Amino acid sequence: LLKYSISNLWKRKLRSFLSILSILIGITAIFVLVSFGQGIGKFVDDFAQKQGIDKLMMMPGGFGPPGTSNVKFSEEDIDFIKKIKGVDDITGWMGNNGKVKFKDYKEKYTLIFGFSTDREEARLVEELSTIEIKKGRNLKDGDILKAVLGHNYIIPNKLFKKAIAVGDKIEVNDIPVEVVGFYGEVGNPQDDSQVYLSYNGFKEIFGEDTFEYIAIRSAPDQNPAQLADKIKERFRKYKGQKKGEEDFNIQTFEQAIETFTSVITVINGVLVLIALISIVVAAVNIVNTMYTSILERTQEIGIMKSIGARNRFILSVFIIEAGLLGMAGGVIGVVLGYGIASFGGLIAKMYGLSMLRPAFPLWLILGCLLFAFLTGAFSGLLPARQASKLNPVDALRYE
Repeated sequence: LLKYSISNLWKRKLRSFLSILSILIGITAIFVLVSFGQGIGKFVDDFAQKQGIDKLMMMPGGFGPPGTSNVKFSEEDIDFIKKIKGVDDITGWMGNNGKVKFKDYKEKYTLIFGFSTDREEARLVEELSTIEIKKGRNLKDGDILKAVLGHNYIIPNKLFKKAIAVGDKIEVNDIPVEVVGFYGEVGNPQDDSQVYLSYNGFKEIFGEDTFEYIAIRSAPDQNPAQLADKIKERFRKYKGQKKGEEDFNIQTFEQAIETFTSVITVINGVLVLIALISIVVAAVNIVNTMYTSILERTQEIGIMKSIGARNRFILSVFIIEAGLLGMAGGVIGVVLGYGIASFGGLIAKMYGLSMLRPAFPLWLILGCLLFAFLTGAFSGLLPARQASKLNPVDALRYE
């Protein structure tokens, strides 16, 4: 059966190729999209493991980058929250947009953050941002006009033509600042282009002593979601605000990840649905190919039936041929999809988007191959059934 089916497909190479082409396009698209979806999911999981689920983030209500909200938090606000039972660690986090200049190169605009030089408080921010020192050192007490930079500053032609090194001077809002260290790669251009100062350094440059965010670590015996609700209720009363009209928001890390994951899942679902349209087109093409093949081979079917071939043999021949078309499209689609996804991952990394790295679990490869085969086989089922029911005498007389 297999040999006979392959020989028939080989005789009609061009038609077989066009049927394979139509299905491999869909399989390639599905493989690439799902592999990137899996890669982003893995990135989020790794991010969650590094950050931990015991963190809470307090921020101004609404949505916007640092420095765009009129709502700020004070030292008194932090002291109030610190006294709430269940709060283990807490630290404020200053933030604003700023201009960064290096030598005579064109200035860049990015986010500038200021956080505590106390190691425990600084560690809370680093865990929340998943950043750790790669070169040089962390900020320490006494560091005023000194900074730690994101990963992209050590890459030539990324932000500036020349890479910045430890000990170099940059200008933040036209004020000279010495670089004392660099954080490792986070995986997106924004985070990897940020500048980190001490509280005193931030106040010196921006003239602000309020906080954009408050980072909180819940105690080991606390449920982060319940603690978030408790802090929100007490802080609302402390600020004299009505319920539902708060000008701040507090979110657990778990909630933030769930929101992000939900958005990614919806986007991937829509993209895969679009890719499935090409699979439907491929299925119609295979049906058409099989019907054409039956018309061309009607006399051949009559001869096979006249010498004893049963209906199930004829049925099997055409289902296997359709399945082989699907399988061939699946194999080529998976190989092509792997190449495109890998190349896309390299391009994304070149542009500082290392979070967009594809993943290729075994179930994705086998699933695409099985899906392609079943699509082909089911597409050929109706034509195969028609071929198996042909009357031998009528088939032999067919011209």
